[in-house]
Amino acid sequence: MTTPHPPRPIPHLRWWIAALLFASTVINYIDRQTLSVLAPFLIAEYRWSNTDFATIIIAFRIAYTVMQAVSGRLLDRLGTRRGMLLAVSFYSAAAMLTSLARGLWSFRFFRFLLGCGEAANWPGATKAVGEWFPDRERGWAVAMFDSGSAIGAAVAPALVVWLYHGFGTWRAAFLLTGLLGWLWLIAWSRLYHPPATHPRLAEAERRLIEDGQSSRSTNRAPRWSSLLAMRQTWGIVSVRMLLDPYWFLMSDWFAVYLVQKGFRLEDTLIGFWVPFLAADLGNFFGGGLSSWFIRRGRPVLDARRLTFFLCAPGMLAMAAVAWLDSFPALIACFALAMFAYAACATIYLTLPSDLYPNHSVASVSGLSGTGAGIGTILSTYTIGAVTDATRSFTPIFLGASAAPVLSVVLLLWLVRRPRR
Repeated sequence: MTTPHPPRPIPHLRWWIAALLFASTVINYIDRQTLSVLAPFLIAEYRWSNTDFATIIIAFRIAYTVMQAVSGRLLDRLGTRRGMLLAVSFYSAAAMLTSLARGLWSFRFFRFLLGCGEAANWPGATKAVGEWFPDRERGWAVAMFDSGSAIGAAVAPALVVWLYHGFGTWRAAFLLTGLLGWLWLIAWSRLYHPPATHPRLAEAERRLIEDGQSSRSTNRAPRWSSLLAMRQTWGIVSVRMLLDPYWFLMSDWFAVYLVQKGFRLEDTLIGFWVPFLAADLGNFFGGGLSSWFIRRGRPVLDARRLTFFLCAPGMLAMAAVAWLDSFPALIACFALAMFAYAACATIYLTLPSDLYPNHSVASVSGLSGTGAGIGTILSTYTIGAVTDATRSFTPIFLGASAAPVLSVVLLLWLVRRPRR
């Protein structure tokens, strides 16, 4: 009788895991951006105001806000593999069901369901990075998965507009983009296991991961009350609460802004993706720069904070948009602002895996996502109300420029290495 051979190790398996996390983020963003790209068509068809459209986004945000903390806790309890399988199955189904929407309330309902499922992506991806990567590589790994948001946002306009015109209905766009998550689930179920039990992880790579981690696993996740008693938790939550709305101003409202500025959406596709590509580059710049500082001997947290401090001023470029009408100049300012934002986002998304044991990472990431959700709900309603009242995005862009200044102050003040 022949003894079966053990499966052969996969070289650099941790980076294949990072590629899967990147793909999940791309799909996550294509699903949510489908509505934003179709917004000008839906607003015209249903005669919605910007405030009406804002309530659909808010329905998503309410679910996303609550479920960030809940899903983070569930991921720490269920484990990354099972938690992500459940989340992606749920939000892919919700994305496809949006094709059945009939009006304002049904759009709100289906977007609420989408938010419930999509909330798990960032806590789950952050937790997976904490499990699979040594400290010096985490910035790169977080940059890789978080860059999927920019890629998804850049791909979505051309894909969704093509589906809309190709099939003659916006319903096809929701249905077909929702299928992508089911393909991802096949790959995830085959490839992902924790490093300690993965049958195809080489022993040398396992030792590299374990020896390079300063944050170790604990037996169980601590209570939320214990996490909230730490000042660095409040620092991570408050920084993300300020800066996530900055990103969603761009991803949720960019198409609406361009149309109200007098541009045809189809005519802007060649430049529409540029700020999102800049965000993608910013993710890797932030992760790479902090890793460079770590390799040259700086403590991990010092490297992250210095990178954030150097990159945050670039976000002030958004204020210049208020005085510009040239499409290339607008795109250039948005691109610089998004580059700087994404570099900083890589830092605050990496911090939970730097500062907390593995069994707490998803919980802290989820809490920060809940804080971000609260900030985004408030900002989304404000954007709808202000732009309806003034017929201009200028007050919004000027107000958004205060966020990077406050975030630098809070990061330097609150986020410090905890006493052990």
